[in-house]
Amino acid sequence: MRNKWLKRLFPYFAFLLLIPWPVAYAFDDAGGQDGIQIAIADESAKPALTVFSKAIGSVESGELFYIDASGNSADIVATLYLTNPQELISHYSYLILKVGVYVQNNGEWEKASGSDGSIISDAILSMKNGQVSFALPGYANYMVGIDGGAFYSTNADASGSSLSPQFFLEVN
Repeated sequence: MRNKWLKRLFPYFAFLLLIPWPVAYAFDDAGGQDGIQIAIADESAKPALTVFSKAIGSVESGELFYIDASGNSADIVATLYLTNPQELISHYSYLILKVGVYVQNNGEWEKASGSDGSIISDAILSMKNGQVSFALPGYANYMVGIDGGAFYSTNADASGSSLSPQFFLEVN
């Protein structure tokens, strides 16, 4: 009788163990990161795209985040995440975004250099990779933005979900 109950309950226990439970964590680096502030770009400066069903389109460039690391001497790593690929997959066959990082120099934005001194090349963010990271030196102001991109829309009906990519920036 005991074996019979184990045989019946085992699949349920196995199922519960295999479910990917959501995990959240926070990381606080006390190594001099206090002088960093992140601001979201104004709505008018953000990238734009016009989506039609069964159409190829392009993404207009725009600004996403500003990083003020002018009070921080340490190198930082900025990681830009695409937070809603599970919503986007039902609307796009592909979505490719070219991410650029700029540094403020005498009030003007110019391509940023990484911690090694070389110009940071544009990185590609897509629904497949979901994130891009950049190593940046301290004592500067940075802007992370989208420099263009392309997509193929399979379904432009946004009932219950968004057609727009959503982003999250983490700085360590």
